[in-house]
Amino acid sequence: MVFRKPPDGGWGWVIVVVSFFAQFLCYGSPLAVGVLYLEWLDAFGEGKGKTAWVGSLANGIGLLASPVCSICVSSFGARPVAIFSGFMVAGGLMMSSFAPNIYFLYVSYGIVVGLGCGLLYTATVTITCQYFDKRRGLALGLISTGSSVGLFIYAALQRELIELYGLDGCLLIVGALSLNILACGSLMRPLESSSSPPPEKMLVDKVPDQYFVYHEKEKTVEENISILEKGYIDEKCVNNVPDCKQDSILNKNVLSSINVNEKDTYKKKVVEQTNFCKQLAKRKWQLYLTYWKDTMVLFKNKVFSALFVAILLFDIGGFPPSLLMEDVARSANISEDDYYMPLISIIGIMTTVGKLILGILADFKWVNTLYLYVTTLLMTGVALFAIPFAKSYLTLAMLSGILGFLTGNWSIFPYVTTKTVGIEKLTHAYGILMFFAGLGNSLGPPIVGWFYDWTQEYNTAFYFSGFCVLLGGFLLLLAALPCWNACTNQSSKLPPNTYSYKVASNA
Repeated sequence: MVFRKPPDGGWGWVIVVVSFFAQFLCYGSPLAVGVLYLEWLDAFGEGKGKTAWVGSLANGIGLLASPVCSICVSSFGARPVAIFSGFMVAGGLMMSSFAPNIYFLYVSYGIVVGLGCGLLYTATVTITCQYFDKRRGLALGLISTGSSVGLFIYAALQRELIELYGLDGCLLIVGALSLNILACGSLMRPLESSSSPPPEKMLVDKVPDQYFVYHEKEKTVEENISILEKGYIDEKCVNNVPDCKQDSILNKNVLSSINVNEKDTYKKKVVEQTNFCKQLAKRKWQLYLTYWKDTMVLFKNKVFSALFVAILLFDIGGFPPSLLMEDVARSANISEDDYYMPLISIIGIMTTVGKLILGILADFKWVNTLYLYVTTLLMTGVALFAIPFAKSYLTLAMLSGILGFLTGNWSIFPYVTTKTVGIEKLTHAYGILMFFAGLGNSLGPPIVGWFYDWTQEYNTAFYFSGFCVLLGGFLLLLAALPCWNACTNQSSKLPPNTYSYKVASNA
């Protein structure tokens, strides 16, 4: 498929709008799953760690399956994948309303909805990148806020729906709202060239008839030749009866002389196809080896290795508050009269603000994006340590706002990755990092829930979460310090096409 030059406008702004609303409708419920988490605890009576798996799977499975999602979009296009993801998200939410136990929710809400979110995210990002080049950063920033706005609105919406219609009715209504993703997906018109290549049928018509003789699977060469001989003689007999016998004798002699050549040609083609298959397999194996060699080269970069550890620990420790903060408030015996706004809604709106402000700061030349990212990690760790000391709604609301703002560091994470490994290795490195980010999202809330099940309080759980984030931040800071790079570079050189933050301080 041949694409035109990105228009950086026009129908591209329609793509931005529908992608924003698609992410809003898709990610609203999974990100605001903390409201449903309380209801599932009461409905099924399972432990907090076991129940937390539902929300963690819904948010982590899409990142874990990001390579599969990319292959689907590359094979079928953004529009069909977006429409299919709408069916998955809506179907998973509606099936969850009939869940008889927590294990059913693992599949319906955790896996089905999670995969739908991963497919939709890949489709919206891909189609937006196709329509924008110079304004790509702005376009991607606008559509990424759809998930944060969805978190803000769906937290309050799901709480109201639960009070009015119960948990089952809430999931049915939210699932029905998700069907609007189909309308958004239908407007994702692919950016194709007007001079598209001719269809396969036209190309097939130009292929000589002799080509199909060699690819007939159910007949041998001798049978094909006899069929051609019979057809040719029959045609001559119909058109010119007196010459039928003479032509038959002549054609038999000619075709018998061609018979040997046809056999040799057929054998030659078989050999060529066999060699082609061997070369293809060898090439695939070489690509596989090259992929793992490039991966090992990436991990030889100390900053990238520290970044991989930091993103894993950050998601293990930093993601649980967005899922468990409502239960933390209930465990602190905070009265519902003091509840002016769901804590998850505060996290959602402040995440949007954080993405915008941190993204703007990253564009300044005097700001080192890696140090900015490390600062957000260290501040997140301190905020997590402060949660056990919060005993009022106002304090929890302030901490929720701080954590939400710092979670907006996702907007600068691609900057950090690019400066660490270089633009030519960005796709490879970013895919690896997103896999471990999904792993952290999946493990974080259950681990915190298990800590509560063991100790019957959240203090130890959030001390553990804060320690994880602080550890990741300190490791990344140590790997990026110029003095550390100066010491290590004396004994070993960085791999080619990688960058050291000793010389990237002006980024």
